[in-house]
Amino acid sequence: MIEVIVESIRVNMANYKRVVMLKEKGSTRYLPIWIGHFEADAIAIPMQKVPVSRPLTHDLLRSAIDALGARLERVVISDLADETFFAKLILDRDGKTLEVDARPSDAIALAIRAEVSIFVEEKVLDSAGMIFDGEEGADAETKKGREESIPLDEEKLAVFKQFINTLEIDDLEKGGESKQ
Repeated sequence: MIEVIVESIRVNMANYKRVVMLKEKGSTRYLPIWIGHFEADAIAIPMQKVPVSRPLTHDLLRSAIDALGARLERVVISDLADETFFAKLILDRDGKTLEVDARPSDAIALAIRAEVSIFVEEKVLDSAGMIFDGEEGADAETKKGREESIPLDEEKLAVFKQFINTLEIDDLEKGGESKQ
């Protein structure tokens, strides 16, 4: 398993679809996962520390896990089948490991609230991971080795590349401020 962080949530301004960008720790490989509007908000709210007056669904789930005497240890993006990602919540209850199936967006939203690590199975990153041209911070050998080891299905990934190419990266680096 490979540890990732939530690098960002991006919006395609042409169709307003959201994608959560997971970034491999210590590398320049990304895993884009398309998510819905509400799922994006569920991830963004705790990341941006937006105060809410009442517990949201993922806050409730975290409280329920705690009340049942369990602890969320980590979440895992575990599989990719028919262009659908699958995830698992890994819980510990009295030394016993429990796995609960989840949607990746729910697992990520819960991981952020519980401040636990997010992992991706290597086969999933090998199948759907991406390295963007000109990625800063990676030496040529690292990039070359990764590019050779990741068999990309260009046809399936074309929609992600098209989306990424519509983004104004300069605006993202400035916190989304628009140019006026």
